[in-house]
Amino acid sequence: MKEFKSHFELDNRQRNGILLLVLLVIGCWALYFLVEPAQNDSYSKAVNENQMKIFEARIDSIQKLRDSINQPKIYPFNPNFITDYKGYTLGMNVEEIDRLFRFRESGKWINSAEDFQQVTGVSDSLLASIAPYFKFPEWVNKPKTESKLVQKEVESPGLKSDLNTVSFEELMKIEDVDQVIAKRILDYRRKLGGFLDDRQLYDVYGISKDQVKQLQSHYTVLSKPEIKRIDVNKANASDLSTVPFITFEIAREIVNYRLLHNQINDLDELLKIDGITPYKLDRIKLYLSSNQN
Repeated sequence: MKEFKSHFELDNRQRNGILLLVLLVIGCWALYFLVEPAQNDSYSKAVNENQMKIFEARIDSIQKLRDSINQPKIYPFNPNFITDYKGYTLGMNVEEIDRLFRFRESGKWINSAEDFQQVTGVSDSLLASIAPYFKFPEWVNKPKTESKLVQKEVESPGLKSDLNTVSFEELMKIEDVDQVIAKRILDYRRKLGGFLDDRQLYDVYGISKDQVKQLQSHYTVLSKPEIKRIDVNKANASDLSTVPFITFEIAREIVNYRLLHNQINDLDELLKIDGITPYKLDRIKLYLSSNQN
């Protein structure tokens, strides 16, 4: 019994050695369980970050593709007839749209991209994105040097002069015609490319019947601008909206009416469309044609 017990009797050095060995073993196990998971967590974190970057890139590409699909397609249009909704879809703010409306209400017209920016105050970047879609009438786009006036034979012209060549100074000599009206007459003539009919004087903004009568007593259309009438059965809404008194909304109604009835045989059928009055039709006929007239 004493011999068996002697095997378990240790001195201080031996006990210290055993204690140190136990501590080393415990320390090794602690390093194994603490350091290795940390390395695994770092590796997992790096993998997750890379995956997140890939997912974010895919989401961005899908978002851009969806935005490009949802973005409304812009068709050629006349900037003189922009509506509130059209201006909003183009990126114009309320103030810019209002400036355009006030300008048009004064009887003036926009004939170039520069005019549009000057009137509305849109930024250069917005103008660059929408200006390629501006569509103006042929008689606006043609240089003045190419605009030829064809002489019209008049049986009894009397002492009247040509309304399409009258100058500002000559207009100022007419009784009741002031500087404002004289300038508006010349501006409207320039917008049209030349008057086709004496009655178009009534379309000048702010002009009175007495002023028109005074003008018609001295001037008449002795020459007409060379224009090509637009075929109402072939033109699209953008082309039709370049005609005076035809807004883009009315142009779309004309196209819808044409599709519903196969074609328009007589321009008088346009009176069935909301927004077209006999007065307006009288002017519209100067610039449109159909299969019969």
